[in-house]
Amino acid sequence: MKGNYHPEESEQKWSNRWVQNETYFYDRESDAEVFSIDTPPPTVSGNLHFGHTYGNTLTDFMARFQRMRGKNVYFPFGHDDNGIASERLTERELGIEHQNFTRRKFQEKTRKICEEYEEEFEEVMQTFAFSMDWSNVYKTIEPRVQKISQLSFIDLYENGREYREEAPAIWCPECETAISQVETEDAEKHSSFNDIEFELAAGEGSVVISTTRPELLPACVAIFVHPDDDANSHLAGEDAVVPIFGHEVPILKDERVEMEKGTGVVMCCTFGDQTDIEWYQAHNLDLRVAIDEAGIMTDVAGEYEGMTTDEARKAIIKDLQEANNLLEQEDITHTVQVHERCGTGIEFLVTEQWYVKLLDKREEYLEAGKELDWYPEKMFTRYKHWIEGLQWDWCISRQRDSGIPFPVWYCKDCGQEIIAEKEQLPVDPLQDEPPVDECPDCSSQNFKPEEDVFDTWATSSLTPLINADWDWDSESEEYMMQRPGLYPMNLRPQGHDIISFWLFHTVVKCLEHTGEVPFEDVMINGMVLDENREKMSKSKGNVVLPQEVLEEYPVDAARYWSAGSRVGDDLPFNEGDLEAGEKLLRKLWNASKLVDRLAPRDPDVREEELEEIDRWMLAKLDETIEYVTEKMENYEFSKARDRLRHVFWETFCDNYLEISKQRLEGEDIRSAEHALRRSHRAFLKMFAPFLSHITEEIWHEIYGEGSIHTSSWPEKEGVRADLEKGEQAMDVISALRKYKSKRQMPLNKTLRKVQIYGDIEGFQAAIKDVMHVDTLEVLEEEPETEQEVIEIKLDYEVAGPEYGNKVSEIEEALEKNEWKIDAGRLRVAGELLKPEMFEVEEEHRYKGEGEMLEAGDGFVIVKN
Repeated sequence: MKGNYHPEESEQKWSNRWVQNETYFYDRESDAEVFSIDTPPPTVSGNLHFGHTYGNTLTDFMARFQRMRGKNVYFPFGHDDNGIASERLTERELGIEHQNFTRRKFQEKTRKICEEYEEEFEEVMQTFAFSMDWSNVYKTIEPRVQKISQLSFIDLYENGREYREEAPAIWCPECETAISQVETEDAEKHSSFNDIEFELAAGEGSVVISTTRPELLPACVAIFVHPDDDANSHLAGEDAVVPIFGHEVPILKDERVEMEKGTGVVMCCTFGDQTDIEWYQAHNLDLRVAIDEAGIMTDVAGEYEGMTTDEARKAIIKDLQEANNLLEQEDITHTVQVHERCGTGIEFLVTEQWYVKLLDKREEYLEAGKELDWYPEKMFTRYKHWIEGLQWDWCISRQRDSGIPFPVWYCKDCGQEIIAEKEQLPVDPLQDEPPVDECPDCSSQNFKPEEDVFDTWATSSLTPLINADWDWDSESEEYMMQRPGLYPMNLRPQGHDIISFWLFHTVVKCLEHTGEVPFEDVMINGMVLDENREKMSKSKGNVVLPQEVLEEYPVDAARYWSAGSRVGDDLPFNEGDLEAGEKLLRKLWNASKLVDRLAPRDPDVREEELEEIDRWMLAKLDETIEYVTEKMENYEFSKARDRLRHVFWETFCDNYLEISKQRLEGEDIRSAEHALRRSHRAFLKMFAPFLSHITEEIWHEIYGEGSIHTSSWPEKEGVRADLEKGEQAMDVISALRKYKSKRQMPLNKTLRKVQIYGDIEGFQAAIKDVMHVDTLEVLEEEPETEQEVIEIKLDYEVAGPEYGNKVSEIEEALEKNEWKIDAGRLRVAGELLKPEMFEVEEEHRYKGEGEMLEAGDGFVIVKN
């Protein structure tokens, strides 16, 4: 090895070569044990951010580790390119709206935009050295996946797990589609709390309700009071007149009314929230639809028809004020539910939608989650809380253009559902004919296609089955998997923000289709934060793109940084960690050059031929291999990385390698050569999952046999040595090195005499040689020392409040050494301070000849 390491050249070279050589190819014919990864397909909705690369880096650590352990690793890549996100990207990129095009034309535009981004996605993934099998790339909109998604629908339908119903559904006015509960999130919004007076229809008195949504007044169908509300329950049985709009509504009792909120009297509109829906269904109320699919007021709103909800809210408040029906108004900030894709406040509209049943099997899905091994374990709580908070079945139909079609037609005369034949799939009912000539119920020959498409999660929840190539076998009339060895998958890696989206729905679908959970381990990563530990967002201007980081730092430095936090914890972007990664790359390169020069061969040496210091190094290596292996197995990458870096840098480089430099100038160097070469090879392999490019470069420079990433993971050799003695010897060497450095002495400067108190049996010669000691003596008894106070520090938070202005006087007395410790208390400046008010710093002071140094649990006396 010669010269410096040039990461920009090396990283590009190896990224290309790994793809060209199919280094990470999944071999379907291999008999090796499979390790299959259910890789999250990123949504094609814009540029990749550090969250994508961070999560995939953690996954790649495990993929590389398992591959080196001899597993046949299946690590695919996918693009989630169907659904609202891809549609909105297309509209944004081209400045268009999907409503202005035929479905086919808009789909073509969406596919083209997605392909451009998908090419960029794969380039970024390859640049970061993710060891994916690029011959196993799928798209959630491709025909094979469409078939699997439609098969899923048919299987659930035939087993009674799906239904179509006209009922209140969660609706996004911006996207003009139904959405599911999981696609909503809370957002803080500024609004006003309005006290509005309703006259009683009988003409005697009035009732006051409080609402943040006066634009729903035209949709008001009832008023509710709590049966235990002494102040208001007497109103039940009366009718009230809705101000401005004039229609009468009944006043009813219901225990779901929150008496403490507002006036304790609540209006029910169709629909403002989930409770309105429950009241509508429980009390068989009228339906008044005042807001349409686009968030525009309907004819039910009278003179406000055609206004947006925001416009109607302002106009109605103004008219209420003029009519003296607005008694009080208070500005507030409150939590509202919005569509997570666009941030628009949701509405509830009565529409006909397809649903997957969830609520009747919540306990079963919770038990399925308990079968998984969660890393970290605490993330199961999020899964559990999501299931416990479920209020809706899963709405899977979307009123959009870009998505997978429902394989359904309807009889125009009787409404009978006609489901596609499994052998027909994939189908598009807008273009394909139904599988029957006439309706099986009424014999009509008139059919209409289902125009809705699947929710994107209805397809991406099938990724384990997509990877295993789930299909219908028409001969056996059974569902089967083309690649059964992949299922259940070994690992599902993902972010904690989509546990309720992706993980839960995957468990539901796969459990229903196969009867078993879809994976064994679940690894949940946290979010990438900015340097101030705030979530990255475009609105804050604190988003860091992967490409920007790679302009300044090597890929391997970014991979090193990614291992800096425990799995599940959020990881702040920190340039200091990137710089630390760069320093490690230089250290690894320079140490490797030295090893290559000092030990160009690896002689065959039996254990009994090893010198004690080499035996110790190999035993220390065994200990490190055992620790790092155990941490990698348990997804504790940060602990594995930190221990590996510490032992490599502090023990191998700073101590053992420095010692070996001098020993290898002698005659009998076989023991040192073997230990040096064996240790370096093992360290290089253990670094390989983290620092994939530089380890490959060094491997080819020194060992030149295939790829390090397909070599075997290092195993313990079981070398026996006294690790404690070796550690003590290294502490002695470190203390002597510091002694020389402090006095600006060359490291090869001879020390006349060194005495050591500590067990260093077997290491005397190494210490003497490497630190150039004329006479080395091991002491049987600890040198006589005195404990001497070198400083007393006040704890100002404790002492300050009690002694106030006298603190400066106490400090002055301490500086003059005018103090005394009396029964654990500090007597100073006429005061007696309690033990918790101060801290005593002491050190051993040697009174004999020479200078004494602390060395771990021992001492070194230098007489020079």
